[in-house]
Amino acid sequence: MKNPFLDKLIDRLDRVDPKSLQSVVLKLAREKGFLETLFNTIREGIIVTDAEGRIRYLNAAASELLGIHPDQAAGEPLTRYLRELDWAKIQSADKREWQKVVAHQLEIFYPRHRFVSFYLVPLVGEENATVTGWAVIVQDVTESRAQTASAIESEKLNALTLLAAGVAHEIGNPLNSLHIHLQLMERETARLPAAAAQRLRQDISVARTEIARLDRIINQFLRAIRPTRPELQPTAVNEVVCETLALLDREIADRDILVERELSEALPKILADRAQLQQAFYNIIRNAIQAMRAGGILRVQTELRDGQVSISFTDTGPGIPAEQMGRIFEPYFTTKETGSGLGLMIVQRIVREHGGTIEVESHGGRGTTFRIKLPVHEKRMRLLPS
Repeated sequence: MKNPFLDKLIDRLDRVDPKSLQSVVLKLAREKGFLETLFNTIREGIIVTDAEGRIRYLNAAASELLGIHPDQAAGEPLTRYLRELDWAKIQSADKREWQKVVAHQLEIFYPRHRFVSFYLVPLVGEENATVTGWAVIVQDVTESRAQTASAIESEKLNALTLLAAGVAHEIGNPLNSLHIHLQLMERETARLPAAAAQRLRQDISVARTEIARLDRIINQFLRAIRPTRPELQPTAVNEVVCETLALLDREIADRDILVERELSEALPKILADRAQLQQAFYNIIRNAIQAMRAGGILRVQTELRDGQVSISFTDTGPGIPAEQMGRIFEPYFTTKETGSGLGLMIVQRIVREHGGTIEVESHGGRGTTFRIKLPVHEKRMRLLPS
């Protein structure tokens, strides 16, 4: 871009004395250093290109977001790093289109997996004659996308909660009515011949069993969906882990699975609902057991990390396919023939109600790790009476 001051300076360069020229150069250097410091403190990435799209400048944020080294990027085409740009189309745009911002969103995997949003603004010369360059503004929108996804998931759960209430009301009443009529039918069997009465009692027994099964399904659905506030008490996580493993001891032994425990002895107590925490551990461990063949290894590890209690469950099963990783916490998503698809959703809800997070790592053919992180309950200081 043209600079009137610099144009005049260049025209009169032969008449400028060395001292004045040195003063001007020092002034320009100070201004350049000030602008670079200012741009490097901005969280958004800023890239400046020439009219052909070759990089002339980028700040520290852009370098970090896109994994571009400033020295290596100078003079390189921007499309080398943002391949989604149709530079030919941008350059051939009509003058009336120059003032419009070109915006894009993309997913990047290097140097870290994240989502970024960027837009281009033309740098127009004097009297809007030509585009002399482009300014590219890059923003990290990973967190905002995660918040949006969490909000959508919350809305889904709220909708399922309303559905659950309607299902319980509409199905529960007919089931109670059927149960009452089965009792009346059973009383009437006393008036029938012995053989006919026996056959009818068997039919009534089957009907009662099916009604009980429907009732269990409804209750399971309600427990999974209905938000329940945990009753928080100081809880030793290692004790809950050992109790949960004891509950599954027979199934573990039947499958000849080896359990490796790496439980930190210096683990502090946390505020948790013991029963809910045990339910979360139970669901994860049982999934791990069912994912492994006989002779597998289940590694359970607890440790204190970054002010949080971390509980990891690692199996040696086949792992979770990449295309399914994003759906494992969805309600009713399951790969098991007899699975309900509610187990991991319950786990996620319990962990969130405790103010924690859950992470999943899976490698094809090398097993899966579920890692739960829960905040530590810190005792506050209390002044003793003098």
